[in-house]
Amino acid sequence: MKVLVIGGGAREHALCRSLSLDPDVNALYCAPGNAGIAEVAELRPVDALDGEAVARLATELRADLVVVGPEAPLVAGVADAVRAAGIPVFGPSGEAAQLEGSKAFAKDVMAAAGVPTARSYVCTTPEEVDEALDAFGAPYVVKDDGLAAGKGVVVTDDLAAARAHALSCDRVVIEEFLDGPEVSLFAITDGVTVLPLQPAQDFKRALDGDEGPNTGGMGAYSPLPWADPKLVDEVMASVLQPTVDELRRRGTPFSGLLYAGLAITSRGVRVIEFNARFGDPETQVVLARLRTPLASVLLNSANGTLHTEPPLSWREDAAVTVVIASHNYPETPRTGDPIEGLAEVAEQDAPDAYVLHAGTRREGDAVVSAGGRVLSVTATGSDLAEARTRAYKAVARIRLDGSQYRTDIAAKAAEGA
Repeated sequence: MKVLVIGGGAREHALCRSLSLDPDVNALYCAPGNAGIAEVAELRPVDALDGEAVARLATELRADLVVVGPEAPLVAGVADAVRAAGIPVFGPSGEAAQLEGSKAFAKDVMAAAGVPTARSYVCTTPEEVDEALDAFGAPYVVKDDGLAAGKGVVVTDDLAAARAHALSCDRVVIEEFLDGPEVSLFAITDGVTVLPLQPAQDFKRALDGDEGPNTGGMGAYSPLPWADPKLVDEVMASVLQPTVDELRRRGTPFSGLLYAGLAITSRGVRVIEFNARFGDPETQVVLARLRTPLASVLLNSANGTLHTEPPLSWREDAAVTVVIASHNYPETPRTGDPIEGLAEVAEQDAPDAYVLHAGTRREGDAVVSAGGRVLSVTATGSDLAEARTRAYKAVARIRLDGSQYRTDIAAKAAEGA
């Protein structure tokens, strides 16, 4: 099978790594990719937002499957262009991807499907913003309605900061604060059948102790030893299957990866948000634990034959990933700094720990930073404590001037707290 992956972040590196280990995959391409992905896939240049260009590349490569990784190409309809070229594609249509592209659309779908979520207001004027903030009170939860690369959400007790963020958005969703721990659960679907993956927990705040600004994610772990064993079944019944059924009823079937960001509140499970693709950094730990070869599952989703796929098989190992971010992330991250120590991790920590590239590029023989989140160091172990130890041991080998990372990823879970 020839597979083309679209994107160039740590999520796509994790996908390419898994696909490169699949015996059914005999040719693997990534466009545009990054310095790390180049080690497991052949890179091709492409504008990931140009559906016609992606379709032409897939046709040229005679790809049997195209996997669209990032949210922006999905919302832009890249998957539609590839489907129109007659090539199986893993990823929802542009219309169905509005489940992530518009939080207001997602709220409307959830209301129609009876999916439990936070009460909310959609606001477009200062008067509506003030009314909504007053109705809910602190902590204030303010979400840009559109795509914002994981940084469009503000959760704060500061009314002025909440109002300022709301007024900076053309359209904003203001909702009640949900108490309780957050969980991410992915599901692969063909628009009818829904196949859940294993839950994970990520860490959105930039600093230890969940302090600092929101980010795209600073680390993650799986499994969740503290979670109810029935959690996946509950979310399947109350969230994932009803959402897929509702989108199909509307004539916009969702085929691809449906990501549910959940809060386990005192009143039960509530949906915080949906994403229309694999989430970063949770993908790194979920795929590290997946034993089932990935390509056939994604192809069955693309072909509408997911019902033929047997239950997924999982490793007993735990997985932890730690994100190394560039200087001053997430504000105005510095780029162009050389990265050292990657070979040391490959030589001394593999296969228990490895590095996935997010924002990197190659300059001659050197690999340099090219984004805010630069690397994702992922490790497995017999339990979370061992996986965590291995991850941070590998992190310590990497040298990137001014870089930052959280030191408490999975710490409480590993201690049984």
